[in-house]
Amino acid sequence: MRSIKTMMGVIGMTMVALGSWAFAADLTDITLPAPRMEGGKPLMQALKERQSARAFNTKTLPLQVVSDLLWAAFGINRPDVGKRTAPSARNWQEVDVYAIMEDGAYLYDAKANSLRMFSKVDLRTVTGTQDFVSTAPLNLVYVADTTRMKGAAAETQALYSGADVGFISQNVYLFCASEGLATVVRGSVDRDALAKALNLPEEKRIILAQSVGYQVAEAR
Repeated sequence: MRSIKTMMGVIGMTMVALGSWAFAADLTDITLPAPRMEGGKPLMQALKERQSARAFNTKTLPLQVVSDLLWAAFGINRPDVGKRTAPSARNWQEVDVYAIMEDGAYLYDAKANSLRMFSKVDLRTVTGTQDFVSTAPLNLVYVADTTRMKGAAAETQALYSGADVGFISQNVYLFCASEGLATVVRGSVDRDALAKALNLPEEKRIILAQSVGYQVAEAR
């Protein structure tokens, strides 16, 4: 008889293969705590300590940290005009930030400061080709919705969406440096498999992914 873990794995992969979140019942959105906009290390120190890491402690990130991180990445810092912590070409704000964690997959809603769950399946393994993505507590996936980039040619869409994701991922780097977290932005992604798992239509294109977690303690 198969173990419960094996059976759950089969069920999970079947759901991913179906490419539909309609089969994940009782989806629960998460209202994030208000992001903390004070504290942290000075900018020059954060820049000095900014680095990529490819090993992560598997400890779950508290919701407060997730909220602070997502706000730093691409949250709304000027509510009166709806503008963000990272620039975007022509203010298209075409980038969607997906948060993939052990308990499911979410879309960050900056206006509502919430995570909109669309799958209860652990999709972390599909977010990249490196082994560590399956155990990192948080994998961010940056998706450009080209329908928001009105009047732009395909090559212009690619250029600007790539640049805009670069701004967002650097915000994540600086936040992680400030908070003592580990992160790495990644281009090694099977985009077709991940787009299928996220049930993305053709006009939504995966640009990059980024893993985040606590640093692995050094041996003493």
